[in-house]
Amino acid sequence: MAYPILDTINSIKDFKALKEEQLPALCEELRLFLIEKVSKTGGHLASSLGAVELIVAMHYVFDSPKDKLVFDVGHQAYVHKILTGRKDAFDTLRQENGISGFPKFSESEHDVFNTGHASTAISAALGLARAMKQRGEQGMAVALVGDGAMTGGLSFEALDDAGQERIPLLVILNDNQMSISKNVGGINNSLTMMRTNRAYNAFKRWLNGILETSNFGKALGRRMERFKNRVKQFFAPNLPFEEFGILYLGPIDGHDVRKIIKYLRRCREVKRSFVLRKRIRASLRSPLQCRPAPGCRRFKKRFPTGFTTSELRKHTRSRWRQALQEAD
Repeated sequence: MAYPILDTINSIKDFKALKEEQLPALCEELRLFLIEKVSKTGGHLASSLGAVELIVAMHYVFDSPKDKLVFDVGHQAYVHKILTGRKDAFDTLRQENGISGFPKFSESEHDVFNTGHASTAISAALGLARAMKQRGEQGMAVALVGDGAMTGGLSFEALDDAGQERIPLLVILNDNQMSISKNVGGINNSLTMMRTNRAYNAFKRWLNGILETSNFGKALGRRMERFKNRVKQFFAPNLPFEEFGILYLGPIDGHDVRKIIKYLRRCREVKRSFVLRKRIRASLRSPLQCRPAPGCRRFKKRFPTGFTTSELRKHTRSRWRQALQEAD
């Protein structure tokens, strides 16, 4: 199968040469490429499909390996591997003597931490950020963390530690309400309350609508982050991240690659600890009808539905368009 944009990318340098307006089309090609390859080799498909725009934006804004990118869960990093020069090796994914299904620093200088899934990414990124700061190196440590990984105590221990000092650490919370199976427990309930706080979200939409009507309003809006944080504390006082002294932004659409880039650039410029929460839609995690149950996230060799590659291309595009049209 031909991929007009993806076929030109053989290294991170090739990717960085793309224009920003080419990125949405690249994301679509990446999804089709993942489906084609993982349907043959087996692997974790849904987690990587849901993180396509996030990882494309991360690599477009940050300069790996100067900036340190850490993943938890590690199997959402397939796009990271593709963009960092391992696209042609994807036929060997999870095969003997092939590339790993997880980040592995013996494979590439862009894999800075061996990651499976154990809530370790924030601690690892914090250590990398402190090391860069002590050495006087420029750069930022970025941890892409699934909301399931946020239920581990190690993640909150790291956030508590990170909030004590000004340090170039960015935590991207990939909020899809799923891990191996549906998330449960108090932390998940807290994230759900953050997602569904209608009073705060309605006020935010109203205020943004007023500010966007004039140049003065837009300029004023850029200087209202402190006020915005006060409003969030009033309407949603239990935001756990800001209690740790860490700035919280979000949620934003995790499938709008250009909007993600805009927010990541803001975080990079400030150079302090952030949690940036991105919400993804389940309909874009996998193009196949699949109930959220254990085993849904991974495929063994072949799709059980009998799709051909051409049929899958047509099917997935129609599903994505429908999801985007139905999104708020």
